[in-house]
Amino acid sequence: MRTISFIIIALLTMVTVNGQTLTERQKGLAACACLMAQGDMERLEPAVKQALDGGVTINELKEAFSQLYAYTGFPRSLNALGVLSKVLENRKPNWQEGMPWTRPAEWDDAQMAYEVGVRNQTQLSGRPFDYAFCPQDDYYLKSHLFGDIFASDQLNVADREIVTVAALSGLVGVAPQLAAHKQGAVNMGNSQELVDELCAWLDKEGYTLISNWPKGEPNSGYAQYFIGNSYLADMGGGIFNVTFEPRCRNNWHIHHKQVQVLICVAGRGWYQEWGKEPIEMTPGTVIAIPAEAKHWHGAARDSWFQHLTYHKDVQEGASNEWLEPVTDEIYNQL
Repeated sequence: MRTISFIIIALLTMVTVNGQTLTERQKGLAACACLMAQGDMERLEPAVKQALDGGVTINELKEAFSQLYAYTGFPRSLNALGVLSKVLENRKPNWQEGMPWTRPAEWDDAQMAYEVGVRNQTQLSGRPFDYAFCPQDDYYLKSHLFGDIFASDQLNVADREIVTVAALSGLVGVAPQLAAHKQGAVNMGNSQELVDELCAWLDKEGYTLISNWPKGEPNSGYAQYFIGNSYLADMGGGIFNVTFEPRCRNNWHIHHKQVQVLICVAGRGWYQEWGKEPIEMTPGTVIAIPAEAKHWHGAARDSWFQHLTYHKDVQEGASNEWLEPVTDEIYNQL
């Protein structure tokens, strides 16, 4: 009977590690890390409550926000801890304190901290890593980040990398570090499928949409002409902000007797006219689409995308003609 129980437990563990199913606890840690990295305290407060409801402990959140100062700076770390403290003023009975915090021995032994850091960094990188170009940063990484910080036992190394990947996913200009930590998350004990699911979940839930522009409401009136989900916000004066989730794009279409103008305000996307090369759109890109030109526009595979749109040179009898979808064969070539 004991053998059967062991087999069942082992199978359940495999489902968690290799079955690519994020737990509610992991989602809670990831959401809080991503929003904390962006400095979005307004959205962080309900995310903290949801994380605590989902099984994340108070001490685990303290540890996550503390660790991330090394990636996002002390101001955002302290602000996030402030949000947690505020949330706990109305603490629910089911929220768990978690494992008691104890001072790591490494904090009192610099050589021990350095050696632990070297081991952790080597495991994360998949090889010995030395940043000879800047000995200061090399020491800080080994002794402090992967030594002092990783020495705390509130989060295991696999969870720490989930937190780090989620935080970096919410930042711009850190693509090399994000790529390195996605692989590092696998090296630290997460499956590749779980890491991929984590990133896809952050995208799908909108946590990686970094924008000061309103997302708007689901674009249900035009959903039949889109692959994926889009959202529409009326900005007034005939101007609309359209938000595309990753991989979302509209069908080929034509604006008859009017020019459509697109202005990218957030994320990364694509515009393409029939028979022409696609044009990448990033914040500040402006496209004036000639009347009668068959075209499509939408998000990149790994990024949300927002553009403002309006029409000019509108003639009598102006209309939109919706055509066939943009196939995966075309889209995946981008």
